[in-house]
Amino acid sequence: MPSINVIIITLVLILFSSIILPSALIFCQTPPKCAGRQGQWELLHSSLGISAMHMQLLHNNKVIMFDRTDFGSSNLSLPNGRCRRDTNDTALKVDCTAHSILYDIDTNTFRALMVHTDTWCSSGAVLPDGTLIQTGGYNDGDHVIRSFTPCTDENCDWIEFPHYLTERRWYATNQILPDGRIIIVGGRRQFNYEFYPRLQEDSSPSPGTFRFHFLVETTDQYENNLYPFLNLLPSGNLFIFANTRSVLFDYKQNRVVKEFPQIPGGDPRNYPSSGSSVLLPLDENEGNVVEILLCGGAPRDGFSHASRRSFARALSSCGRLNVSQEDPNWVMEDMPMARVMNDMLLLPTGDVLIINGAELGTAGWENGADPAKAPIVYRPSEASNWRFSVMNSSQRPRLYHSSAVLLPDGRVLVGGSNPHVYYNFTGVEFPTDLSLEAFSPPYLAAGYTPVRPTILTSLNEVLGYGDNFSVKFTVPDYLTDKVLSVRIIAPSFTTHSFSMNQRMVVLKLMEVCRLTSDTYDVTVMGPSTAEIAPPGYYMLFVVHAGIPSSGTWVKVQSLAEEGV
Repeated sequence: MPSINVIIITLVLILFSSIILPSALIFCQTPPKCAGRQGQWELLHSSLGISAMHMQLLHNNKVIMFDRTDFGSSNLSLPNGRCRRDTNDTALKVDCTAHSILYDIDTNTFRALMVHTDTWCSSGAVLPDGTLIQTGGYNDGDHVIRSFTPCTDENCDWIEFPHYLTERRWYATNQILPDGRIIIVGGRRQFNYEFYPRLQEDSSPSPGTFRFHFLVETTDQYENNLYPFLNLLPSGNLFIFANTRSVLFDYKQNRVVKEFPQIPGGDPRNYPSSGSSVLLPLDENEGNVVEILLCGGAPRDGFSHASRRSFARALSSCGRLNVSQEDPNWVMEDMPMARVMNDMLLLPTGDVLIINGAELGTAGWENGADPAKAPIVYRPSEASNWRFSVMNSSQRPRLYHSSAVLLPDGRVLVGGSNPHVYYNFTGVEFPTDLSLEAFSPPYLAAGYTPVRPTILTSLNEVLGYGDNFSVKFTVPDYLTDKVLSVRIIAPSFTTHSFSMNQRMVVLKLMEVCRLTSDTYDVTVMGPSTAEIAPPGYYMLFVVHAGIPSSGTWVKVQSLAEEGV
């Protein structure tokens, strides 16, 4: 029989653990095995009327999508007899059809929007107030800024500012900065960058434009440095990858701070070779190790082969670079299949979804073959031989001009694929696709309900830099095996195989209080700096036993801005 002292100590420990549990002791059981472990697909709409070439999730749970204006009528009419009249249009001078829509996640409905100038191969980023700033395009749209501010009624639409950009921005990349501005880098035959809002610099060749010689150095005969991969690092500098090379760039001083080793193999990864890249999650509990992951693409001669109707096999390699090391080197891995024109999305678990694209060819009209219909999940924290898992395949090819975004409920929205000039639905191997699908990763399987958290905290809470923040949530079963975590994800602007502005920050856990048998209150610290998480709207997820909650929106900003 245990002594009375042992019994008393045991009871005290049990009572203490039921009231306050330090974050280091918050454990959960390994998730049970269940159906849906390779993910599930759902067709949401057989036709949106437009092809979802560009996508951006907004903080009111709506997704704005658009294609281009200069390849004829879409299958969706503009409301109220509206028409776009453009004497410069190469297909239709008067077009009464829509080329942009606003999709409502909650109701699975959409409405037509009016975009006037050509948005083909453009870029975008969301300002701290939630307004989408969309930049450039083709023909009459290449110098245009467009804005879309979310609204609670059905009246918001695109607002356009012609000739705002100082240079032509076609295939450029955008990144939101710590001060809330947007940097716009590159574009076809544009070896420079500029900002929104525009800066005026007397020393610049043209107002607000800054020459960037790295883009000159990385241009080859196929211009495989378009849509450069661009990420803001915790240091405040930018990681920029173009063709086969990458640099650490101080945009404030307009200087390259460091050049990293070239990715092994010598094959380009940017458009039109079109691999993809992502900044792996930044974990404030682990000193912010900073890693870049880059997967897929086409071999250097892929474009020339495709032009002769001979499709080279895409690249199966992934490179991982720890840029926080003093002398980093690429660590190479191989995906289970070759892939080009693939999108890479951060999932709430911290894993990376590799989706869309083809196994042969390269980007561009009629240049891809052998669609890669099965997504891949890459788990960065697993051992190297356990990182890749192949998911269930979609029935629909998603080739050139397809796109995907993460939704707050954990699904991935997938649309687009118009691998032909103009809308072409017949007489071709891969017709233009106007449909919209949702892919549910394995963590959404019903068998994980017992360990799935549900957030009780209300929407649109403010998360201040370095300030404590409380999140209440429930878990049906309290289990003790794996660590609980809270993370925020910035929604991406996705087009042409790159999700701009995408980032995840795993927040620092302070303590967890057990309120009832299945209800908890976790205290986390807001992002330490604006370089870690630029101001704006983020999806916040609680992850328990490897299973995420649905996301709730929070606004990251300095509390002093609101007088809090």
